[in-house]
Order: sequence, then C-alpha cells, then structure tokens
Amino acid sequence: MIGERLMELRKDKGLTQKELSEILFINYRTYSGYERDEIEPSDESKVRIAQYFNVSLDYLLGISDNQHPIRKGDEYIRLPKPLTESARQELNQYIRFLMSKNPDK
Repeated sequence: MIGERLMELRKDKGLTQKELSEILFINYRTYSGYERDEIEPSDESKVRIAQYFNVSLDYLLGISDNQHPIRKGDEYIRLPKPLTESARQELNQYIRFLMSKNPDK
C-alpha cells in the first residue's frame, strides 16, 4: 500500500524516482523498492517522506484516505488543486473576513 501512495504523491509533484530519492537523501534503488513494495521504509524514512509531502503517516501507510488529519482545535479544507500564491492570499483574506463576522469562534 505504501508504494501506491508514494508513487501517487511523487507523480503529483511531477518528480521522477531519482529526483525524489535525491531530495530525500535515499538511495535511488532503495526508493524504487519502496514504490514497488519490495522494501519497507524505515520509520525515519517514513517520517521524512510524510514531512516532505505534508501528509500524515496514517495516509502514507494506507490507514486513512485523509492526507491531512484533523487535530483537536484545527480544521482543514483540502483544496482540489494547488493554488497560485495570489489565489492563496485571496483565500486567506476571505477566511479572515468570514472569521471577523463571527469573532466568538
């Protein structure tokens, strides 16, 4: 399962296995084995991969289909596609506007 998730995340970023293995400081053949589910990544590698892709370990391991877990007190909205910086700023401005309308929350 982890291999499928790794491949999906890597392709979403437009990276080759070699590029990602260099970014993560993992041997290329080792990383390739991760994606083919032939080699189990160490816990340290799993954490580094999850941090790089900004996903939860539960998602990476196939325990959850939610890439970003909701932590107590935090709420997340997963956007369908990456936003441009200007769109991200506009969205943040709108969120601040909505929050100003209901200051008690």
